[in-house]
Amino acid sequence: MSESREAARERARELRAAHAKRDRRRQIGLFGGIVGGVVVAALIVTIVLITSVRPQTRGPQNMLSDGVKIGVDFTATRTPALRVGETPVASEPNASDVVDIQIYYDYLCPNCGAFEERNGAQLRDWIASNAATVEYHPIAIFTSKSNGTQYSLRAANAAACVAELSPDEFFAFHEALFADQPAENTDAYSDDDLVEIAEDAGVTGIGNVEKCIDQQRFRTWVNEATQRALAGPISGTDVASIESTPTIIVNGQEFAYTTNFDPNEFAQFVARAAGQSFSENPTPTPTATSTETPAP
Repeated sequence: MSESREAARERARELRAAHAKRDRRRQIGLFGGIVGGVVVAALIVTIVLITSVRPQTRGPQNMLSDGVKIGVDFTATRTPALRVGETPVASEPNASDVVDIQIYYDYLCPNCGAFEERNGAQLRDWIASNAATVEYHPIAIFTSKSNGTQYSLRAANAAACVAELSPDEFFAFHEALFADQPAENTDAYSDDDLVEIAEDAGVTGIGNVEKCIDQQRFRTWVNEATQRALAGPISGTDVASIESTPTIIVNGQEFAYTTNFDPNEFAQFVARAAGQSFSENPTPTPTATSTETPAP
C-alpha cells in the first residue's frame, strides 16, 4: 500500500512540474508575442513616418515655367524656383517683333537629335540677332532606353542643375549634349561624363554643378515636369499636351514637322506663326540655313 501511495505522490510531482513548465512556456510565448507585436508596430510606424516625411524638392531656379528661356546674348531669363505643389507659370510674353519658340526635348530622343542637328544653327542665329527667344523644356520619356542607367532622367537633371547654377551657359551645355548624342539602348553618358561636358561647355561653379548632378537634386522635379507635360495643357499655347519629342511650339502654335526636319520648312512656319507684325519688321528675320541636309 505504501508503495502505491509513494508512486501516486511521484506522479503528482511530475504532473505539477509539467504544468509549471507549460505555464512558463506560455508566459514566455505571450511576452515574446507582445514584444514581437511592439517591434512590428514600431517598424510599421517608422516606415510610415519615413514615407510621409520624405523630402519633396522644389524645381530649379530660372525654370518657373518648367523650362529655361534663352534670349539675346544667350542669357537665361531669371525666375524663382517652382515650389512644391505649385503650378508652373508661363514665361512673360515677348515683344511683338520677337518670336517665342518653345521646345520639349528628351536628351536621348533620336528625333530630338535630328531636329537639333538640322535646325540648331538657325535657332542660334535667331537668338543671337534677337529675332526669337527659345525656351527649352527638358523632359524624360526615354528613361528606360539606356540599359538601366536612366540617362534621360539624369541628363534632364543635369540640365536643370546648369539652369540653376550657371544659367547663361545653359545654351552651350544643351548644344553639347546633342553634339555627340548617345544612341538608344546604350549606357549613354555617366554622371562623370555629364560633369565633363558641362565643364567643357564653360559652365561656372563646376563643383556645385557636379554635386547637383551626383545627388540628382532635381530628379523629382524632372519626373513631375514630365508628367505635367504629358498631362497638359501647355499654358499659354494651343497645345493640349506633349505627345512626343521634340514638340516645337512657335507663338503658341505647334509645328507639325516632317521627319526630315527640313530647316526651310521650319523657317517658313516660324515666319507664318510670327504674323503680320513680324513681317512688317523684317530685321532681324528668321531665315533658313542654306546647308542642305539629307533625310534620316
